[in-house]
Amino acid sequence: NTFMTMNNENKIKKVLIANRGEIAVRIIRTLKEVNIPSVLIYHAEDAGSLGVRESDETIEIFGDTPVASYIDPENIIKACRKSGANAVHPGYGFLSENSAFVRQLEEEEIIFIGPSADIIQLMGDKISARAFMIKHGFPIVPSVVEEDDPASFAERAKEIGTPLLLKAAAGGGGKGMRIVRDLTELESQIEQARSEGLRYFGDGRLFCERYIEKPRHIEVQILADQQGNCIHLWERECSIQRRFQKVIEEAPSPALNDEQRNNICQTALEIAPKAEYSNAGTVEFILAQDGAFYFLEMNTRLQVEHPVTEYITGLDLVAEQIRVANGEALNKQQSDIQINGHAIECRINAEDPDQNFMPSLGKVAKLRMAQGAGIRFDTGLREGQEVGSAFDPMLGKLITHGSNRQQATSRALRALQATILLGLNCNIDYLQRILKHPAFILGELHTHFIDEFSNELKAEEIDDTTLAQILAIV
Repeated sequence: NTFMTMNNENKIKKVLIANRGEIAVRIIRTLKEVNIPSVLIYHAEDAGSLGVRESDETIEIFGDTPVASYIDPENIIKACRKSGANAVHPGYGFLSENSAFVRQLEEEEIIFIGPSADIIQLMGDKISARAFMIKHGFPIVPSVVEEDDPASFAERAKEIGTPLLLKAAAGGGGKGMRIVRDLTELESQIEQARSEGLRYFGDGRLFCERYIEKPRHIEVQILADQQGNCIHLWERECSIQRRFQKVIEEAPSPALNDEQRNNICQTALEIAPKAEYSNAGTVEFILAQDGAFYFLEMNTRLQVEHPVTEYITGLDLVAEQIRVANGEALNKQQSDIQINGHAIECRINAEDPDQNFMPSLGKVAKLRMAQGAGIRFDTGLREGQEVGSAFDPMLGKLITHGSNRQQATSRALRALQATILLGLNCNIDYLQRILKHPAFILGELHTHFIDEFSNELKAEEIDDTTLAQILAIV
């Protein structure tokens, strides 16, 4: 842990966590290490969670739905006033990239542990982010923006050539995205993408870009302070995805040689100062099969997959976020950040991969997490807790570290096999099938890996004798 023990001269006195689940628990644990009191807001749906048990203080919040309670800025501001918290850590999702919320906190003189509202607004809008990258000469995929000339949008898109990727300007998590291979379907796909953009983000603006076949998803973690210093913490690969949602992530990428790695990380590093960025952020790129890379987007928050970067660099990213928000300068230079081994993260979700990934609900009857060298399990679950349909299906993350990719993969397989989660369906077996697949072992990844090998990733039928043996072990 690189963070110094807090003292009375520090600006941050108490941190309210505006989130839930595994990220809330993860933030609480760093706050304990740096001796800052934590306050966790929670909806009744989360009353039995691990975060509620571990936080120094808790405040129940209310709303029309569980999600609505967490995304109501007034709930967070009232909780800060009630608890005396003078800083907010947003985690990811919910209000983490909501610039209007950050401006409200600024008005209340509450410290936001993240970048400024202006940066969040700039990078959160894919069209403005794209224009920023073009202005500063960073590589982007050939594309057109609807609002430049709405009447000619479809025709301008056709000129790029197929395949095309339609995107909602405010999109994320795969919402408002459409791949178009047949131009006769372009108009109907435009309407569907616009409808999704309006439904999920209240924003129907679109743009269209050339779709790169079998791309790899590479992202670079950066860290910048308020004094203008910036470093990168190397890259992660997040190519194993389903419907644009990441499933397995790793660091470093097995696709890059030293020259490519330095080029892509240096490009990310050059973007931050031009945007006057501070705090932790992630610059995402797509890597084409010919080795060319293009800017995809910038996430102005902590990423779900940040633990793999923590493993290979030895840094605590939440502690570094707090350091920057507290006004302290980075205490590391780029030359201090070396890659140590390899790390892999597997997202454990409440779903049944063998029934078209149908969400699973129920009570956690038994939970036994793997332990050992190079194994980390981030979760907000407790035995006896009910898992409902109100939130994202991710139950936790298994992260493993090894001296090389093979050892990290072997540890992930052993840890998944040793993890017991009874009471609802989850994807633990499915993750093992991915890790054992020959293409994964060879590092031959792309964002449609799961689609391409869907038949090979299906479960084998278990005979009655084997099933009885498994049940006897449990």
